[in-house]
Amino acid sequence: MQTLTVDWPDLPAGVGVLSTLRSGGVSMGRYGAISVSGAAGSIESAAGATSDRGGGLNLGLHVGDDPAAVEQNRRLLRAKLPAEPAWLAQVHGSRVVDLSSAYDGLSISEADASIACRPDRVCTIMSADCLPVLLADCRGTQIGAAHAGWRGLAQGVIEQTVAAMRASGADQLTAWLGPSIGPKAFEVGIEVRRAFAHLGPEAEAAFTPAPRGADKFLADLAGLARIALRRSGVTLVWGGQDCTVSDPAKFYSFRRDQVTGRMASLIWIR
Repeated sequence: MQTLTVDWPDLPAGVGVLSTLRSGGVSMGRYGAISVSGAAGSIESAAGATSDRGGGLNLGLHVGDDPAAVEQNRRLLRAKLPAEPAWLAQVHGSRVVDLSSAYDGLSISEADASIACRPDRVCTIMSADCLPVLLADCRGTQIGAAHAGWRGLAQGVIEQTVAAMRASGADQLTAWLGPSIGPKAFEVGIEVRRAFAHLGPEAEAAFTPAPRGADKFLADLAGLARIALRRSGVTLVWGGQDCTVSDPAKFYSFRRDQVTGRMASLIWIR
């Protein structure tokens, strides 16, 4: 199983993290691993992507893949972890669940973030363009994970997650932003820009006019997340450079492919 290198300099020694890639599993077809012709790392290279027979590490049971393949992929992932991942039923909202109480490893309904302060809990976010945000108390006593698509960001999922961690005893926090749709690929309508009006001029700077004309913008999802983190008092922020759309060999992307798999970003206390 292949994973992304997580560059998080101030991650506490007692905290583990993992971010999966597209390849390294058993999914096939649209969910499989791919080879790419043309220049790697460019949005245009997606046009040269071709599906191999298998090898995909899709972790989403809700996207049309063979359930048996997904379960095998989850078993491969589980072998790298200290406990079962907490698979949230993500709904692009802002609800935060505390995993520190009894938890049996089953999916949790309608939540887009989780926190924990126990070493046998694995906070988990699935994504295929939306931004996974992992958080840790700098003492290594609290962890959290948020699913930050634009709807969740506009509803305050990051602020809610930080507030829940602090209510549970967290002090100074550090954050890592995982792979997501990048600012050159995320074209949105004016309604998305308006959804962040409450954040003022700082958020307006995260939207630039798109080449295609009026009322279309290119949105910086990671930039909006950094604003939300900063407003919540989190200034130690890393990552956010990997664009899911522009690197089809590494990442699933719903915006690019429509029918596709899901990756996972996970954090736990050792």
